[in-house]
Parts: sequence; C-alpha cells; structure tokens
Amino acid sequence: MELLDKLTILTDAAKYDAACTSSGLARVGRPGQLGATMMAGCCHSFSADGRCVTLLKVLMTNACRYDCAYCVNRRSSDVPRTTFTPRELADLTIGFYRRNYIEGLFLSSAVLRDPDYTTERMIETLRILREEHGFAGYIHAKAIPGADPLLTYRLGLLADRLSVNIELPSEQSLGLLAPDKKKGAILGPMGQIRDNIRESGQALARYRSAPRFAPAGQSTQMIIGATPESDLHILRLTEGLYRRYRLKRVFYSAYMPVSDSRLLPAQGAFRPPLLREHRLYQADWLLRFYHFQAAELLDEAHPDFDLRLDPKCAWALRHLEAFPVEVNRADYEALLRVPGIGVRSARRILTARRAGPLTFEGLKTLGVVLKRAQYFLTCSGRTIPGLSRVRPEGIQRHLLALEAPLLEEAPEQLSLFQ
Repeated sequence: MELLDKLTILTDAAKYDAACTSSGLARVGRPGQLGATMMAGCCHSFSADGRCVTLLKVLMTNACRYDCAYCVNRRSSDVPRTTFTPRELADLTIGFYRRNYIEGLFLSSAVLRDPDYTTERMIETLRILREEHGFAGYIHAKAIPGADPLLTYRLGLLADRLSVNIELPSEQSLGLLAPDKKKGAILGPMGQIRDNIRESGQALARYRSAPRFAPAGQSTQMIIGATPESDLHILRLTEGLYRRYRLKRVFYSAYMPVSDSRLLPAQGAFRPPLLREHRLYQADWLLRFYHFQAAELLDEAHPDFDLRLDPKCAWALRHLEAFPVEVNRADYEALLRVPGIGVRSARRILTARRAGPLTFEGLKTLGVVLKRAQYFLTCSGRTIPGLSRVRPEGIQRHLLALEAPLLEEAPEQLSLFQ
C-alpha cells in the first residue's frame, strides 16, 4: 500500500481520539535538535480532508485484536486495515515538520497482536524521532493498557505526555461493550504513570541531568452518551481521577454512531450528545479552576445538568442565598462563584480595588461579563438600577435567553437528555 493511502486511512481512524488543546510544556530549541515546544502551543490534527493543522494525529495501526462495540476499528468492523512501520511514521512526521505542516505528533494505536508488541513499535517510532532525527517537538502518546510496565516507562521517557483512555464511565459498561478490556488494566498504567512522574520530578530536583518522564503529565478520555450513566456519575468519576491520578485533563467524547450493535443507541434515531459534552467540559473547568466539587453541582435529586444553562449559572440560581456578592469586599473564592466572573477577572478585581472602590463600568474594563454577573453582585452596596426588583424567575429567563444561540445550534439535544 502506498504511504499516502496508509496516511489517509490511519489519520481518519484516529479522529475519535481527543488531542490535547495545549502542550503543557515549554522546551526551547537547541543546536543539533529539530523543533521546540511552547507551553500554549495549539495541538490539533492533520486530517485526511487536507485541513491545515499543527499536530499529526495518527494511529500506528487500525488492525485491532479487540472487538469493542463502540469503536470503528473493532475486530469485526468492515474497514480497510493497514499499519505503519516505525521508520515510515517517523520519517513522515519529520517530513511534515520540515514542510511546516505540524509542530508535533499525537500517536495512538489499535492493539496489533498484543499490547507489548504494539507498545514496542510505538517506542521504536519515538526513538527514531528523538535520537536519529533529533526531534525536540511535542509528542503525545497513548499508553496501551496491558503492556509491560517497563515498556510504558520507556514510552514515557520519549513522550511529553501520556494518556490512558478510561473508555467508559463504569466498569459495568466496560464489561458490556468492551469485554476484552478490564478496569484494572486501565487504572494500573494510570497509577504507574503518576508514580513515575512524581519520581522523575524528585530526581530532577536533585540532578538536573536526570531523565524526564512525561513532563507534560497524563490525561484520559471517556465516551459520553453510549451508556446510561448520569452526569453526576461521570463528574464524580472525573473528580476521583483528578484527585487520585493527578491528571492534567479528562476529555469527554460524545458518542458517534459507528456500529449497529443492539447494545448501543440505534443509529437512525440517535444524535451525538454534543451539547451534553459541552456542559461536562464546563463543569470540568469548574472542578479544576473554580474550586467547585461534584456534589455542589449535581446531586441525587438532580443527577443531570440542565442543558439550557451552563453549570455555574444553574448552581447560582439554586443558591441565591449566597448572593449578591460585594465586589469591593469579597474574597477570591466568593468572586469565583459569581456567574460572569472568571479566574482572570477575579484576580484583576483583587488588584484593581486596592486603588479605590470599583464601579460597574470599571468591572467591564476588567473583563467581567455583566450580562450574567449583574444579578449576583453589588458595587459599594448598590445594584444596577431596577435589578433589585427582578425576581428569580426573571433572572432565569434572562440567563436562558443568553444561552439560546447555543441551543439553536443543537436543539435535538434537549429532547434526548432532559
């Protein structure tokens, strides 16, 4: 098979893997090396339709020994199969880099023969890139569950970020849709990567020349909408993964119908839950940067997000007793809870009010979204004229109106998940 044909097949097969949105790592170029990595570097994918992108997202192979019902590359799927050799993929990556097509590589793979054999081929690809080509650009590699821990360690020494896909939100769903995969085989490598990253950091603190293991950390991905788990279940799982495994990101992937299995939603009537995915990402942001906990955002009485509102606004409407917040006296934690105030604008408020009392006009210049925040704060004890008489129902109607453009893009989502 021609190399271009392999590229077309294996980049298309990789489109369901969520690539990281930024490298999370800064590494300057050095003499004798090729490329560099920027902390905020965009990491997209080079797709088969010819779009100009910055990260080559590709599979080592799509010939898989597993038969996961939700996967387009499953053993029983009738799709063209092909495999890169390590030399082919490494040379292709370098060729694309020199043409300024890409800044790095996102390498995943189906399981060819067994996890150890697949991981060995991935390691050889990265070894050629790092050692023979002197490539110092960003590399994100997917660790293969079930591979020998020593192989996973070698992979982490060559990659900037590792990820192990948790696949589905519960062990029951995993056993039903992916009987070849086990929870322990997925969580085991996550724990190993966490420990190796910590040990690498401790060694680097004493010896500057110590090898760096996955310096940009680890992430994971789970499929949303293929199984019946609630948003509360997913958010609790996410919270536990961040706390236990020190993940940099949890990615949510709305299920795309690729199978006619009776275990999955029927293709004809099903629409990908993209709006639900969006709400989970918003909630994930609240967990990571706004100091919320899963139990605050959802509970057993309300196990799923209201798709009409973003999670922060929904929380504020349920806790009106916490408002209004006085911006000239409130601490950082209280400011973060106000809809329309983000991490940056909260820090700007703390800095700006040292020079004098803040006004609503001043808040605009600091980046506060007053369309949302105006109902939940005061400036020197005052509200915007007329807002003191607005009832909770009126606040909700206004916030719903702000979200209306998003809902119009995917109105079918409401009927599926409300």
